[in-house]
Amino acid sequence: MTAAPPLTSAFTRLDADEAAAMIPNGAMIGFSGFTPAGAAKAVPRALAARAQQANENGGQLKFKVLTGASTGVDFDETMAKANAIAWRAPYQSSKTLRKRINNQECQFLDAHLSTVAQDVAFGFIPPIDFAVVEAFDVTPDGRVYLTTSSGISPTVLHHAKKVIIEINRHHSPRLSEMHDVAMLPAPPHRSPIPIFEPLSKMGTPFAMVDPKKVVGIVEHEQPDGVAPFSPPDDVSEKIAGHVVKFLVDELRAGRIPPQFLPLQSGVGNVANAVMCGLGAADDVPPFHMYTEVFQDACVDLMIKGMMLGASTTALTLSEPNLQRVYADMDFFAPRIVIRPQELSNNPGVVRRLGVIAINTALEADIYGHVNSTHVCGTTLMNGIGGSGDFIRNAYLSIFVCPAIAKGGAISAIVPMATHVDHSEHSVDILVTDQGLADTRGLGPIERARVIIDKCAHPDYKDYLFDYLENSPKGHLHHDLLRCFELHRNFLETGKML
Repeated sequence: MTAAPPLTSAFTRLDADEAAAMIPNGAMIGFSGFTPAGAAKAVPRALAARAQQANENGGQLKFKVLTGASTGVDFDETMAKANAIAWRAPYQSSKTLRKRINNQECQFLDAHLSTVAQDVAFGFIPPIDFAVVEAFDVTPDGRVYLTTSSGISPTVLHHAKKVIIEINRHHSPRLSEMHDVAMLPAPPHRSPIPIFEPLSKMGTPFAMVDPKKVVGIVEHEQPDGVAPFSPPDDVSEKIAGHVVKFLVDELRAGRIPPQFLPLQSGVGNVANAVMCGLGAADDVPPFHMYTEVFQDACVDLMIKGMMLGASTTALTLSEPNLQRVYADMDFFAPRIVIRPQELSNNPGVVRRLGVIAINTALEADIYGHVNSTHVCGTTLMNGIGGSGDFIRNAYLSIFVCPAIAKGGAISAIVPMATHVDHSEHSVDILVTDQGLADTRGLGPIERARVIIDKCAHPDYKDYLFDYLENSPKGHLHHDLLRCFELHRNFLETGKML
């Protein structure tokens, strides 16, 4: 496949301030970006500057912001500091934006990432006034060659009333060889999705936009700014060791086929440690990924031949690793497929391929209900992201987290989760640094005993066993006067025990 043709002069050149000035107060803006990968950069900064100036002059300038997932520092954090975001969906990871959301200064729609494109198409989300999408090229007939993520970019390009393209010359034009862009028709006219193995392709190497909607392009050379992951610490390595041993045992028992199954892994240091652990395991055969992020650990795994290929919606790579990929596109381009998130996270494809899903929990209760999003049931962290898309439909659904936090003041294993993102029906395996609980085939009381025994920190085991054995009996044992006692203790004293 040849690279995209060079950028033509078909569209009006704008600087970032000129582009931002076109977007009115209160507009709904659909941005590119899935993590910092491929996120718009120049226009969000200019919008933040406009909002800051309005604030200083006694006015207010705010926008509704829709993206694929979280973004980079140039985007959510910068706009949130300027108080420029009135409404946000479907996921974020900005410290300042999180504070504004929890203070009800910004409305936040937390949503499964696979459903966002359909929600836009059917009007469940307000109409998109402007799309701001990063690409390395756009042609006069409307072919938009995306950079390091696909996310919801094809959807917002299609549905927005007006479009601004950020042309980012930092990225390799050979990214088009990885992209596979397709948009699903509306139900009930959906044929089976022709993705039969992780590297199947069904679309085009570019997204499309009506050229008449493009009001201008903004050119720059800004890196994505993905922060490198920290080296695995002792806790992460213990969690990774438990996961690797379990998967090897399942392989030996014949419950995973000899060619293995595709893996999905969430974002973060623990997930990165698990991938490193799998790559170092002699008994794990080379595998594919069907996931939403291709992160740093994946580069070395692919070079070593442990990872045969990966389907993703974002190259969430630190700059050194991204440049390693760009320097050897003959090797990487045939092994990576970048899809829109309604395909990378599609529940039907996840179920068909038998994906093994590994995601991170904030807390889990003794029956296996998992809270991924809210501290003490009220304070949002980031959002559910794509975890629900994979966990509910995976061949094996695995959640990982440290057993304790804040030096032992918090236990991740609690009597009752204060917020439930994933019910016990969707959780097969729970893993902490203390051990691994396989809950498959177990009733709730047996499941609780295994989770407490294998996953709880020793400081909390006696309390949790006492709660289980002395709570009112039923299909589940719960004491509604005590079930949140640990959380109340923490709020009152800073310690659960």
